[in-house]
Amino acid sequence: MNAPLHPLGLGLSAASPQFINCHGEFLPGQAPSATQELAAGLAAAAASVSPKYFYNTLGSQLFEAITRLDEYYPTRTEAGIFDEAHSEMAGAMTGAGITRACLIDLGAGNCAKAARLIPHLQPRQYVPVDISVDFLRDAAGQVQGLFPALDIVGVGMDFSSGLVLPPEVQAHDRVFFYPGSSLGNFSPAQALTFLQHMSDPAQGKARGLLLGIDLVKDTSTLEAAYDDALGVTAAFNLNLLRHVNRLLGTDFDVRQWRHVALFNEVESRIEMHLQAQADLTVRWPQGERRFQKGERIHTESSYKYTVAGMSALLQQAGFTQTRCWTDPKGWFAVFWASVD
Repeated sequence: MNAPLHPLGLGLSAASPQFINCHGEFLPGQAPSATQELAAGLAAAAASVSPKYFYNTLGSQLFEAITRLDEYYPTRTEAGIFDEAHSEMAGAMTGAGITRACLIDLGAGNCAKAARLIPHLQPRQYVPVDISVDFLRDAAGQVQGLFPALDIVGVGMDFSSGLVLPPEVQAHDRVFFYPGSSLGNFSPAQALTFLQHMSDPAQGKARGLLLGIDLVKDTSTLEAAYDDALGVTAAFNLNLLRHVNRLLGTDFDVRQWRHVALFNEVESRIEMHLQAQADLTVRWPQGERRFQKGERIHTESSYKYTVAGMSALLQQAGFTQTRCWTDPKGWFAVFWASVD
């Protein structure tokens, strides 16, 4: 049994967190290899690259910079909700009978969001999960320094197609933490499947979920958040091409592409694209793709929900939505949902 968390970590020597790198290994339910997935996306009639490939080390650092921009409201708005409602969130966990929580932080990044909540939620185990392995390893070590008595198991993996976690992760009282409206990167049908994997006793084994969701709002606010005046989001999007060059062996020239962000009102989603600025050919081992000037590669969709729409999706996935908190403007929501 772990000793109780000391909020400030005073008087305790920090241990090193466990770290399990599953990225690049084939696990049950996972997608094909990165090279297969990337080649198929580039060769498709409408070229696309999954947004998970944003997150090499530089991409993770650029995203951190995005979260500090004036235009990018989601991070600070969500943080305000957590600051105001953390006691109620902890009470919701206790009310669901969860007393020895395993807090599983999906897409953990720098782990900063979870670190703010750990003193209030008091998990028995913290499991940060991210595809950016080196960045996550460093972040998990920093969290261990803050909470020396906490059992931390960092997991490097692509969780987008499956949630079978290694045996070192506590199997009971699992609470998934998925902030930042990252669920919006999935289509509604994909989001439903992902949430079902989470609640499935054979996969995620969730008892509860804390979920951050960006809500529908005016187009100008949405588009500015994904196309900032300083061009940080553009650099983040273009860096994906460098990552694809390394993973697939493509010969993308970043200077030949530009960042495009727009709100698709019919689909209720922000779309990010990379647009060719001239006729060009991209080559990789065993393949090539001719792009005409103006042709785009779809790199991200970020779906925006209503409170009612997300509540219905959670219930359809097998969760019981018990609480929802929003900011005063109604721009963002945090849901607590439990599995009976």
